[in-house]
Amino acid sequence: MISFPPRSETVARLRATGAITLAILPVAMALANRSSPTVVGLSASFFLIAGLIEDARGTVRFVARPLATPIGLAVLGFVVWSLASISWSPVKDLSWRNMQEFLPTVVGAYLLARLAPGNMPAFTPRLAAWSIAIAGLYIVVALANHLPLHRAMGSRVALFVFNRPALTIAPVMGPLAYLLYRRGHGIAALLVIVISTGAILRSISGAAAMGLAAGAITALIAVLTPRRVGLTIVGAALALALVLSPIEGDILQKVMPDAIHERLVQSSSRARVAIARSFGAAVALDPWQGAGFGTSARFIDTPVAARIEPGLRPMLAVGHPHNIFLQIWAELGIVGATLAGAILMMMVALIGRLPRGESVIALGLVGSCTAVAFVEHGAWQGWWIAAVGAAVAWTREAGKEPA
Repeated sequence: MISFPPRSETVARLRATGAITLAILPVAMALANRSSPTVVGLSASFFLIAGLIEDARGTVRFVARPLATPIGLAVLGFVVWSLASISWSPVKDLSWRNMQEFLPTVVGAYLLARLAPGNMPAFTPRLAAWSIAIAGLYIVVALANHLPLHRAMGSRVALFVFNRPALTIAPVMGPLAYLLYRRGHGIAALLVIVISTGAILRSISGAAAMGLAAGAITALIAVLTPRRVGLTIVGAALALALVLSPIEGDILQKVMPDAIHERLVQSSSRARVAIARSFGAAVALDPWQGAGFGTSARFIDTPVAARIEPGLRPMLAVGHPHNIFLQIWAELGIVGATLAGAILMMMVALIGRLPRGESVIALGLVGSCTAVAFVEHGAWQGWWIAAVGAAVAWTREAGKEPA
C-alpha cells in the first residue's frame, strides 16, 4: 500500500521548492538569459499548488482580492484594452505572439509576488544571496576572459549576452539586500550589494547601470526627505516620464549638444533621439487608439507609418522605441497611456502606506525600473516582467516573518 506524506508536509515541501526556484533566478539567467519567465512561472506554480492543497477557497480569495481594488481594476482594464487593440492591429500574428509572452508572465509574476511572501523558509534569503553572488562573479570573470564557456560550447560570443542577467540583478539586489539586513545577515547584504554592483558596472548594459544609479538615488531621496516629499518626487517623475514620452525625441534634439552625443557614442544616443522622434510623430498622428498591442517590431507596416514624413519613417523599422512609456502610447494610444498612468499613481500611493523601510526599498525599485523603462527594449518582454515580479516578491518578503 502506498503511503503519502501528511498534507502539511507536502505543502511545506512545495513551498520550499518554490522558494529555492526563486532563489536561483540570478544563476539561471546568467546561464540562460531568457530563462526568468520559466523560473518565475515554476516558482509561482509551486506556491499556488501548495496554497490550493492547504486551503483552496482561501487561496483563490487571497489571489483574487487585489483584483477588485481600484488598482486591480485598472490593471484588468489595461489587459482588456490591450486584447481589444489586437482587433485593429495590422500584424495580428505578431500581436498575439507578444500577448502569449506577456500575459502568462504577468500572471506568473503576480502569483509569485502574492503567494511567496510569508511562505518562504528562513534559509531562502541566504540561498538567494549565494545565487546572486555566483551569478555576479560569473559575469565578471566571463567578461574578463572573453566568455570562455561560450567559446568552449560553440555558442555565440558576444558581450551583450550578459545584459539581461545584469538587468535581472539590478531590480533584485536592493530588496534582497534589505531582506538579508532585516534578518540579521548584514555581511551577506553588503556582499550582495558589492558583487551585484561590480557585475552591473562590468557588463556593457548601460540600461542596467542607469537602473542601478537611479535606484540608489531614489532610495537616498526617500531616506533623506519626509515621506510625502519622497513620494511626490517619485510620482512626479513617473508622470513626466509617461506624459512627455511622445515628445521626448523633440526635447532631446533641442537640449542635447553634440559634445554629449560624442560622449555617448557607444549608446547610440543620436539614433535613440531619431527613433524617439519617429515614434513620437506616430503618436501625434494617431493619439487615440494606437497601432495595436505588440506592433512595434513591425511598426513600419502600420497604416500610421505611411503618413509620417519620409525623413522620420526609416527609424520605425528598428523594432521598438527604446522607451516603454513611448511604446505604450504608440501601440495603445491615450486609453492605454491613461490606464498605465492610473496604475503607476495608485502604485505610488500604496507604497506610501508601507512601513518606512519597505517604502524606501519599494521606491528605490520604482526608480530603478523607471530608468530601465526609459531606455530599454520592448515593453512586453517576459524576461524583464519576470525579473520585476521577483523583485516585488523579495520586497514584500522583507515585511513578513519566515515560514
